[in-house]
Amino acid sequence: MPAASATHSGAVSNAVPLALRRPETVPAEIRLVPCLSDNYAVLIHDPVTEATAVVDVPEATPVIAALEKEGWNLTHILVTHHHADHTQGIPAVKARFGATVVGPKSEADKIPGLDVTVVDGDPVAVGSLVGRVLETPGHTAGPATYLFEGEKLLFAGDTLFTLGCGRPLECEPPVLWDSLQRLRALPEDLQVYSGHEYTLANARFAATVDPDNPALIRLYGDAQRKRDAGSPTIPSRLGDEVAANPFLRADDPGMAERLGMAGAEPALVFTELRLRKNAFKG
Repeated sequence: MPAASATHSGAVSNAVPLALRRPETVPAEIRLVPCLSDNYAVLIHDPVTEATAVVDVPEATPVIAALEKEGWNLTHILVTHHHADHTQGIPAVKARFGATVVGPKSEADKIPGLDVTVVDGDPVAVGSLVGRVLETPGHTAGPATYLFEGEKLLFAGDTLFTLGCGRPLECEPPVLWDSLQRLRALPEDLQVYSGHEYTLANARFAATVDPDNPALIRLYGDAQRKRDAGSPTIPSRLGDEVAANPFLRADDPGMAERLGMAGAEPALVFTELRLRKNAFKG
């Protein structure tokens, strides 16, 4: 089916006024689905309407298995960006459930099975769960981050990781820095779901540039205990990321000083952090 504008499409056709949304006593149900070697898909289920979405489909088999285990019918596939390790399972999952595929307009020609395109500010509804799209360029040219503020959920794909961020592959680093500042300004109590289990590697790097940060020390220890127990390290709380993630702190004068860049513009500090992380072998 050709991509369509969100303004005239099914992506928002089931949106409802905020006053009619489900009561706060009926929370959305979330399931994290490990895929490939270190990817995650995330299921979001509205128990009021029985609508269910998945954020990204790195591979079809575990996503289908998770849906069948829960007895949920998939109604939406929300795509954060076009990379194959987030989209290659879409055709099989769409064929199985007939779900509507929603993704960023700027990457429409690279996303298989896309039905509905969205741009910054567009609403996206999963039953009575109403979110909105934030365009967060940097890792790719136009990824979509999905914010469900009423549910305190942020699906950041590969833009923001726990204690890290994506590589700026299709944009210059300052573009990604601008996107991260936008996410940083959101409510601190959001639960951030990212697309990969990279936390320990990110923590090891973060400790080289911010070794005395108590928030980082705490989160590093928490992540190690979770991984030792075979548990995922996501989601993370946005407020913890603001305190501990070096890529959200490039405008901290102390960070610039530790990098030998005292007085440098934050975008340059961020670029240096990203270059160091790219070369980091720890």
